[in-house]
Amino acid sequence: MKPVTFNNTVLRDGHQSLAATRMTTAQMLPAAPILDEMGFSGLETWGGATIDSCLRYLNENPFDRLRALKKAAPKTPQIMLLRGQNIVQYTSFPDDVVEAFVRANAAAGQDVFRVFDALNDTRNLITAIKTVLDCKKHARGEICYTTSPVHTVDAFVKMGIEFEKMGCHSIGIKDMSGILKPKIAYDLVKELKQKVGIPITLHTHDTAGLGAAAYLAAIDAGVDTVETSIVPFANGTSQPDTVRMLALLDGHPRCPSYDPAKLQELRLHFEEVYQQLSKFTSPANERVDSDILVFQVPGGMLSNFRNQLAEQGMADKFDEVVREIPVVREALGWIPLVTPTSQIVGTQAMMNVKFGRWKVICQPAQDIALGKYGKAPGPINPEILEKVEKQTGQKVVTQRPADLLPPGLEGFRSQCAEKGLPTNDEITVLFAMFPQQIEALVKGTSAMAPAKTAAPKKPDSEAAPAAPAAAPTPTAIAENCQNMVLTVNGKRHDVTVETLKG
Repeated sequence: MKPVTFNNTVLRDGHQSLAATRMTTAQMLPAAPILDEMGFSGLETWGGATIDSCLRYLNENPFDRLRALKKAAPKTPQIMLLRGQNIVQYTSFPDDVVEAFVRANAAAGQDVFRVFDALNDTRNLITAIKTVLDCKKHARGEICYTTSPVHTVDAFVKMGIEFEKMGCHSIGIKDMSGILKPKIAYDLVKELKQKVGIPITLHTHDTAGLGAAAYLAAIDAGVDTVETSIVPFANGTSQPDTVRMLALLDGHPRCPSYDPAKLQELRLHFEEVYQQLSKFTSPANERVDSDILVFQVPGGMLSNFRNQLAEQGMADKFDEVVREIPVVREALGWIPLVTPTSQIVGTQAMMNVKFGRWKVICQPAQDIALGKYGKAPGPINPEILEKVEKQTGQKVVTQRPADLLPPGLEGFRSQCAEKGLPTNDEITVLFAMFPQQIEALVKGTSAMAPAKTAAPKKPDSEAAPAAPAAAPTPTAIAENCQNMVLTVNGKRHDVTVETLKG
């Protein structure tokens, strides 16, 4: 069998999972040419929470980041994580906005699109995947792995078969919580390999300490690619470290070859960056925690959860809120926990603890119950659904949710023009998702300043330490529930809360 190949995630999921997505483009650029020389099969550099973080905290245009990284690392395919109809936000957008985003992204240099839906509802992926294919780019359909009574290897394999029929170039197994056990990893990859003819990539986190073992099992089963990061943005809630995986594969017939000297050079550079981002790191996110096998909270969410509960004055309620997450998840149809559902479930768990179980149901949780995000994998708790239908006066949506959304791109373009903003597709799609942030960036009124960084440090160099990164205040816990009117014990309360990032 051919050697397994590695994608590297340090420029996206590595820092999203361990440093709240705060790595700046300036901190990335010194490492990009070195990464480009390594021979990785892909570099994950964009998507997920990075677009939000660029605009909200780093005073950066995310498309400029993509172009800069593409120029600095032109040989290696660059990968982004796309939330299907949610794009890179927490709500669904009309088809024409999704199409414009993909086209703009492809034009800016994106090569590989990891396209997933939080509910594994493939109807929410049709538009994004078709547009990626129309742009002659690589479409990687993602299976969000989770465990529940309704999630089985057979169900995941059927989803992989559907991705191949949709025209995807490859299939990704997205184990966002790091709960994929080695035997299941082997069985799932083996079954997919027997049923589909396109490459398979496994993406996991080492939160529960299973990540490297799952990779080894998947490699034995024939997986084509696994995704690793670089210490200190590796292990824990991030992906297994590249050097560690090479050591585990030493002597294995599928062990790849990556330059150890360059890996050490990269490690030294990223150790400096990690120190610069120390405000956003936590030893709690670096250690193995088997509780994740029960709670299934994704790594990117855990890296912010503690700070965000503290912002809500609930620092002492962390364990109680986390224990409530499986209760909410089951009631909402055993939904996988991945952006945006992980944030929605986390928010609702917080509200259950703060106000009493199901006394207050936030808007996104109502929308999950009503099918506005798509079809849940399992049944919605009938009592919760009845309560939501009574409160909203709405019935469950059974069609593809995006079919209910009228075209919106030209409306967003007109709003940009009214505000004196450029009306090209890049600015328009960013405005559709982050209107205040992109206006502040374009008009130069953002309060944040981009961080500086040092040049990459050779193993024997004595370079001066880099300037510390800007340290904005972390957000609160439930952005999708802004300006809510809550009724608790018969009393109305006007509240504004913000969304958990991860």
